[in-house]
This record gives sequence, C-alpha cells and structure tokens, in this order.
Amino acid sequence: MTRTTFNRLRDVKDSLPHGSMAAIADELGIAADEVRNFFNGTGSATCGYHIEPGPDGGIVIMDDTRILEVALRMVWETKNGL
Repeated sequence: MTRTTFNRLRDVKDSLPHGSMAAIADELGIAADEVRNFFNGTGSATCGYHIEPGPDGGIVIMDDTRILEVALRMVWETKNGL
C-alpha cells in the first residue's frame, strides 16, 4: 500500500508528455480511460485507491502503484532526454 497526496498525482499528470495516457495504457494492457480515471481521482479497475481528507487535496492510498510507477518513469525519461 502506498500513500501520496492528490495534488502530487495531479503534478505527475501535468508533467507527462502529450500522449502518455495512451502509452501507459498500452504498456500495462489496460484502457486509456482507466489511466485517466486514476489521475482524475476516481481510481481504476486495476488500481484501486481511496482518498482521505488531508492536506494537498487529500491523502491517496493506493493498493497497486503500476500506473504511477510507469508515469513517474515517463516523467523522468522526458526530463532526462531519453
């Protein structure tokens, strides 16, 4: 189980290059709508999470971090020119 803030998820989403939602979905074998829902605060069928009241939009508790891990890798690759 992983914890972060909802605003942190939004920051990651905003840092992704154009077309990343579809690329993440393709890599994980899920629908692009699931990836969008993950970053919009509704979770996804493959990555359940819930939001508790707290600072920075609330505390997000994730059962599965695969979408977040792929997104963070893509942000890192973009920043490092890979």
